[in-house]
Amino acid sequence: MLNTILALSFIVGTRFFGLFIVLPVLSLYALKLEGSNEFLVGLLVGIYALMQMIFQVPFGILSDKIGRKKTLLFGLIIFIIGSLICSFANDIYTMLFGRMLQGAGAIGAVATAMISDFINEENRAKAMAIMGSFIGISFAASMVISPLMSAKWGLSSLFDLSTFLTLLCIILLYTIVPKENKLIHENEKTPFFHLIKQKNLTLMNITNFMQKMLMSIAFLIIPIILVKHFNFEQNKLWIIYTISMIAGFIAMGFAGSLGERKNLSKQILLIGVFFFILSYLCFTFSYSLNFFIFSVIIFFIGFNLHEPIMQSCASKFCKVHEKGVALGIFNSFGYGGSFIGGILGGLFLHFEKLELLTIILVVLSVFWFILLLFLKNPAEFKNIYLNLNTPLNWEKLLNTKGVIDIYKNSKNLVIKFDNKLTSKEELEAKI
Repeated sequence: MLNTILALSFIVGTRFFGLFIVLPVLSLYALKLEGSNEFLVGLLVGIYALMQMIFQVPFGILSDKIGRKKTLLFGLIIFIIGSLICSFANDIYTMLFGRMLQGAGAIGAVATAMISDFINEENRAKAMAIMGSFIGISFAASMVISPLMSAKWGLSSLFDLSTFLTLLCIILLYTIVPKENKLIHENEKTPFFHLIKQKNLTLMNITNFMQKMLMSIAFLIIPIILVKHFNFEQNKLWIIYTISMIAGFIAMGFAGSLGERKNLSKQILLIGVFFFILSYLCFTFSYSLNFFIFSVIIFFIGFNLHEPIMQSCASKFCKVHEKGVALGIFNSFGYGGSFIGGILGGLFLHFEKLELLTIILVVLSVFWFILLLFLKNPAEFKNIYLNLNTPLNWEKLLNTKGVIDIYKNSKNLVIKFDNKLTSKEELEAKI
């Protein structure tokens, strides 16, 4: 099972790598493309995320109908075509088209749902932490690789690397990942807008939106401020990113090990938001190179605190039959944040109003922090695992206060409940 988690995590990490790899240098190199300007560069940063936002839910629905593997293959092929177009692009509009295709292969939620299908909820936190670590590793690797490769072989080399890694994903998908796990439940189909209105899922969607928006804006402005405002050498950007990612990895290890094991996921989400607020305040008042580098480090800490636990938290707030769509919505909000971040960053950069932008983002983040105070602690959800042949009145038990979901997987009959509303002993007495 570990091989399956690692393979699927590699696929998810590779998709994020396709987004991350160009962020540290795209705003510098894309300005040199034919027909380019600051707004189009901001659009270039965000268009990938816009397409991901649009197609996450359709891909989640498709995976429920034709299977996770076929959907993953379809998305990976689209991504490869987009990467090849970007590699050969000489003007901003061809590059935009390639990035659109890259983003259209929106399989992140499908891979996450597949991991959730294979792993029971108690171990899902570890599985999601592994996946989050792969995202963090792809983030860290891209920060170092991107400036070095682009300086030596140009921007196209980054897209060539993404193409190669995606081909490797297809090989792993059909050599290591087993057949989909069949799940049985008696839940009625959940209306789409019910998932949108569910309080805890909505708060997690907002969290993903804000985190990714702040990330896109940060990576649009960080290289430009370093190179143009502080005269930092472009081919040495990797040094700052490496230093920042060391701090980020420490933060990610802290979040991954303590978030779920010590039931501190909600607290770590709040701490991460605090670091985002602090980093953007520092961006606003950075008048020296050293202080700006400090701001970048603070930002990386906040980002990496969130990554290992966000997907796991979101998956706990939905029922078994809702995962594909719910995680699709969750990822759509994240990519929507990336798109809005690219557009906003490009506009404010074009009109030289970056200080105003950072102040607005600080205010929004304070409201975000307040909203997260109302998030239910996901550690309060527990599960009872029974033999598959255990006789059970599903309808009666589903109407019991505190029972959230009942389903069968390949190994167990599972009862998911809220331990603030009922207990394992009370439920076992009714079985």
